[in-house]
Amino acid sequence: MGNVIDLGRGLRAAVTERSGGVSAPPYDSLNLGLGTGDDREAVLANRETAARNLGFEVERVVWMNQVHSADVLVATEPGSVGTCDGVVTTRSDLVLASMAADCLPVLAADAASGVLGAAHSGRLGTAAGVAANLVESMVAQGADTDRITVFLGPAICGKCYEVPEHVRDETARNTPEAACVTRRGTAGVDMLAAVTAQLRRAGVTDITADGRCTLESPELFSHRRDAPTGRFASFLWRA
Repeated sequence: MGNVIDLGRGLRAAVTERSGGVSAPPYDSLNLGLGTGDDREAVLANRETAARNLGFEVERVVWMNQVHSADVLVATEPGSVGTCDGVVTTRSDLVLASMAADCLPVLAADAASGVLGAAHSGRLGTAAGVAANLVESMVAQGADTDRITVFLGPAICGKCYEVPEHVRDETARNTPEAACVTRRGTAGVDMLAAVTAQLRRAGVTDITADGRCTLESPELFSHRRDAPTGRFASFLWRA
């Protein structure tokens, strides 16, 4: 199901895992993604189960319609915030969610100002700088980069994320840290290294990471390993 992570100063994060839900294969079993082809009622039941087990009401969650963009929206109420890959809120009662199955979830918070942010940084979003846009949007809502804490969820690692050379080069055009070599000696993309570099350039220094590779971790959904498959969620909220 996943464990609650104490980020300090009243902040909580959690990354869900595959088990504990009702979805049938190939989405088995705690699939939280509505756009996967899974049964809608099963996904909604899974969302209810995940929220309850993590200690908050599912009605508090803000969900993004993720499209691999660098767009960030401000959420003023729970439910769907719209089409974007980053969301920011100043409301203390909302829970932010980022869905993934190889892409990198980004959870960010400034506890002093009460500004929370979440992003979904896939290859295209990483190339476009969605994490930096998230920080910029948080600052616009009253956050201070010196106080922002970031937790990076699981994602496919650079040793596993093999891409054509031109795709690697396109991804690394603005963030050289994205370019890497896979364990097979081929061109790869390291989203964790790239997003960490983008956040540091944006002025954020308090960064921690889950560290798991989705492709190598059977308890997590991985699109590259298992497509079609489900989605796990990384949640951020104030206790």
